Formats: sequence, structure tokens, C-alpha cells
Amino acid sequence: MNAMNDAVILGWGRSAVTPIGGALSSLQPHEIGAPVLLGMLQRFGIPLAAIDAVIAGNAMGAGGNPARMLALAAGFPDRIPALSVDSQCCAGLDAVSLAKGLLAAGNADVVIAGGLEAWSRAPIRRHRPRHPGEPAIEYDSPAFAPDPARDPGMLPAAARHALAAGITRERQDNWAVQSHARAVAARLHLQHEIIAIGNAVHDSYPRALDQRHLVRMPVAAVSDDDRIDAATRQAHAVSRLAISPSADGAAFVVIATRDAARRLNLRPQFAWRAGVSVGALPETPMLAAIDAAQAALARTKNKIGDMWGVELHDAFAAQAIAFCDHLKLSPALLNRHGGGLVRGHPIGASGAISLVRLLADMQHAAPDGALGLTTIAAAGGLGAAAIVERY
Repeated sequence: MNAMNDAVILGWGRSAVTPIGGALSSLQPHEIGAPVLLGMLQRFGIPLAAIDAVIAGNAMGAGGNPARMLALAAGFPDRIPALSVDSQCCAGLDAVSLAKGLLAAGNADVVIAGGLEAWSRAPIRRHRPRHPGEPAIEYDSPAFAPDPARDPGMLPAAARHALAAGITRERQDNWAVQSHARAVAARLHLQHEIIAIGNAVHDSYPRALDQRHLVRMPVAAVSDDDRIDAATRQAHAVSRLAISPSADGAAFVVIATRDAARRLNLRPQFAWRAGVSVGALPETPMLAAIDAAQAALARTKNKIGDMWGVELHDAFAAQAIAFCDHLKLSPALLNRHGGGLVRGHPIGASGAISLVRLLADMQHAAPDGALGLTTIAAAGGLGAAAIVERY
């Protein structure tokens, strides 16, 4: 690739992640995203006039163009194009890969990309009746595969895989406790990447847990494989503790060509080494993060052991465990300061938040030339991943 089209990251930032009904619950997506976007530009000294386009992932807005709303709310000129992406959980990270494509094609020099989600303000969804006199049918989640047998839903799929892979409830809950402990211990550290919106100044869900919390946690899902006895299925159930809660939030990065960074006299922080989007089995959607990670590593000809750090948005503890088991990755290297499991899951923003988490950790502690990987899976069997290098 021509050096002037080689992509670099000039800045990043995110909001706090707050559960539904929390500190961000009265805001629309662009009202969460605009302060983050503007705060990021100010923090890294990037002029608003330098931005050529905005790309934003969003999953719960149910139509429209949230990226355009974001760009106008942030005060960008009317001429700035804005593209919204909906690949569900992968959308925030896919947006950055698409931004890299704009740079490579010569259609932009500096792009803001990421994701924003106001799950608390998500529209009420209904299917229109097919025939006169029939009622509209309300639904929470659309279909992600045309064959219902291949579209089990994320939670049932997680329970099925936990049983099939021998991942016990005890192991899942212990993973969650450890992830919460990491996030609680890192609260002050994480504030350096968070741009405050009102009183939303830190991730509000992580908390200190002990054995008393574990025994009180209800079961959220049990595998429906009736070939296995009920006691074994219960032993591999998914508890509420082992699920990332629904949440609101936003995160963005500024990605640019090296030539643009030099012209603007801005110091690149990271080089963008690879961004991939993959398809996988809809029946086991959470495993698509593994496929995406492997595809990104193949793109850069690296191994997982070459990574200084790895961030996975773990929607389920069973997903994080399966990821480490499959890739032979030490759990100590995954989600150093707690994962999405304990932050929460603002769907369209989660991939971008994991990327920002990786960048912040690497800026703080990684040596020059260090590599980092971030990855996420989505309903329907989609995965996205990216590899960055400390500049």
C-alpha cells in the first residue's frame, strides 16, 4: 500500500457505559455521541475542520441515519458526509474498518469512526399485520437468519455452547467475579479514556462481588439439549452474573492517512495494521469472535502470542472462556481491566469501546512496536477484529 494511504490513529475516546435506566437513559444516540466526539477532538488537538467524514455504528435506533444526526449535532458543516452501519454488535468496530477503506480509496484523509447506542431510548418495535383486522406484533429482536432453526438467539446459544464445551456455571461465574474485580481496581485508570457526560463519569456497573452474590444470582438460560440429564445441564447453566447487561454508551477514534497527519502536524498514536469482518455459523454466534481474531492474525502474519494485549467484548463469560481455550490465550492477557461482561453492552458501540480500551491501555504501558488485538461477535454469526501497532 502507498505510504500516504497507510492508516494511523490520531485520537480516541468513549463515554462511560451505563445500564439501561442509568445516567445516560434520557439521551438520544446523537446526544450521547456528540459530547464524546467533540471531547475527543479537543483532547487530542484535532481541528473539527480537518474531518472529512463520520461513520458510526448503531443497532437499536431502528432506522434513520444516526451518524448524520451525530455530525450535525456536533457542529460539522452540512457538507460532511455521514454513514450509519448496522452489523449489530460488530457495528462500532466495522465502522472503523470502513473508515480505513475510505482512506485507502482516496475518498477521505481524516475520518471519525466508532459507535453510539441509546438502548434506553430504543423505539418500540412492531411487525405490521399481514391482513386487515390482525394486531401488530411487538418484538424485541429481529431475526438474524431466515431459517429459525439457525437463529437460536444469543443467550440460548451461549447456554448450548457452555454445555457442549464443558464450561460449568461455576467457571463462568468465577470469570465474571474476576472481571468485575479488574474493572473496580482500574476505575481511576479508566477515567483517562472516558469523556464525561453530565454525571456519567465512570462505568457504573462493575462492582465488588463475593460468594454471597454468586449463590443469589438466578439462572438466565439452560441448554435445551434433552439428551443430557437435567442436573448436568443445570451445572452448565448461564447465570445473570455471566451476561453483559444492556447499556448506553458511545466511542470513537480518529483515523487518518500518514500524509494527512504530517500535513496537520498531528502525532500518530497507533498504526492500523488490519481490520476484518467475517461470517460464521449463526447457530454459535458468540464463537465468530474467534474466527475474526484468526482472520486478523492471518492478515498480519502474527500469532496470538505476539499480541501485547487482547480486548474481547465478552457478551458472556462462556464466550471469553471459549476464546481463551480455543486460541490457547492466557486469561491474564484478555481484558486486563475488565471486559464488556462487566461494563455493559451498548450494542452498536461495544466494538468501538473495546478498541478504545485497547488503545488506552497500550498508550499507557505498551512499548513502541507492540501489537494489540480487539474482537467482537454479533448475532447471526458475524465477527469483527482489528490489530493495531503502538506508533
